Amino acid sequence: MKKNVNLLALAVLLVSVLAACGSNKETVATDGSTSMNKVIGALGEAFENKVGIAVTYNATGSGAGIQAVQEGRCDIGLASRNLKDKEKEKGLEGTILAYDGIAIIVNPNNPVSDLDVETITKIYSGEIKNWKDLSGNDAEIVLVGREAGSGTRDGFESITNTKDKCKYRQELTSSGDVITTVASNPNAIGYASLASVKNIVKVLKVNGVAPSEESIKNGVYAIQRPFVLVTKKNATISKSAKQFLDYITSEAANEIISGAGVVPVN
Repeated sequence: MKKNVNLLALAVLLVSVLAACGSNKETVATDGSTSMNKVIGALGEAFENKVGIAVTYNATGSGAGIQAVQEGRCDIGLASRNLKDKEKEKGLEGTILAYDGIAIIVNPNNPVSDLDVETITKIYSGEIKNWKDLSGNDAEIVLVGREAGSGTRDGFESITNTKDKCKYRQELTSSGDVITTVASNPNAIGYASLASVKNIVKVLKVNGVAPSEESIKNGVYAIQRPFVLVTKKNATISKSAKQFLDYITSEAANEIISGAGVVPVN
């Protein structure tokens, strides 16, 4: 009987040790831009396979990710825009990981294939309201965009000079929602990260240039923005987070970044 009790105690001890080990598994927490889902997912998977440290990703949008870093709720924030001066003044700093083209998308049945930036500005500010004025169908243009605080929206509106001017019909919370909505509406136009675009929508040329790795890297494609890693300046981050940062900003990660459809900064 005493032997059985000892064996039971040993078993309980082993279970406790294993549970403790599991709860102490190292992770790196990232939070922010929904547009960075694909590239961070690919980098996180490669990093975990390489060193055994998991990377978590919370898709909350650029503004929320920046706030999460500020409040200490994640290791690395993800923003699909440059930091604003007021954010830098709060002790945050950004490291550009890659450049992403913002694709202008329409329904596949839309005959329009090329718009210049000036025309896109007029469309989103409500000056041009019907596709027939652009050699398209006689139909009202349905404007689809992202929610306030989105890095994609901030980048699009800054480049097209439409901040506080856009007459959105729908403001959605992810690139995926924008793509799905435009795909289901023959009169819709939207914008989304090139890395997120699927073949269910039609990607327009801008100023005669299609978004691609080459046209983004050489700066010819007009509507592009940075993917930024956000941390606290002069603050010590965890060893695991530092290791992840060093890995994804090294040339060793360039092939993975390119494979995710964006252009590495290195």
